[in-house]
Order: sequence, then C-alpha cells, then structure tokens
Amino acid sequence: MAIKLHPSMAVHPGGWLRRQVVEPHGLTVKRAAEVLHVSRPALSNLLNGNADLSAEMAIRFEKVFGLNADTLMRMQSAYDIAEVRERQDEISVEWMPELKRA
Repeated sequence: MAIKLHPSMAVHPGGWLRRQVVEPHGLTVKRAAEVLHVSRPALSNLLNGNADLSAEMAIRFEKVFGLNADTLMRMQSAYDIAEVRERQDEISVEWMPELKRA
C-alpha cells in the first residue's frame, strides 16, 4: 500500500534550503552561490521557489552542507507530484481496455 502525502506536506526544496540551511549559516545568496560555485541568479531562483532543484545542485548542497542529495531530490519529486495532483483532472488520457490493471 502506497503512502499518500497530503499536498500541504510537499515543500519546495528551495524555500526549505533557504530557511533551514542558508539563513541559519548567516549566508547571503551571493556568498552561498560563491561557495556552491553557481551563479547568484541560479541560486536565487531556486531559493525563491522559481526553479526546480537539479541533481547537480543537490550534490553541491550535499558536498558543502552535508545534506543528503537523495533526500533533497525526493523532496523535489514530492513537491512536483503534489503540484500536478492539484490539476490532475485536467490531464487527459485514453483508456485501453486491453490492459489489465494490477
């Protein structure tokens, strides 16, 4: 049985990283970007929830802050699924009666 996550539990990893990692370390976005070796706009977009967390960025946070990149990517995936579930009724597919559902 799959565990269902309530959409309110899905948090964009960027906002979480800003609140739980960048700010507590007293870093500006500019300084965090320098440490992570990424551009300030790229990091700002992530931290403000305007860009998805990439696997490469997750590894960068893992290397600098000791976070688990796999966990960060699961957070991104949970957020993505929750966003799409909000509009799943708009997704049109065709039923194939010859397929047997498990």
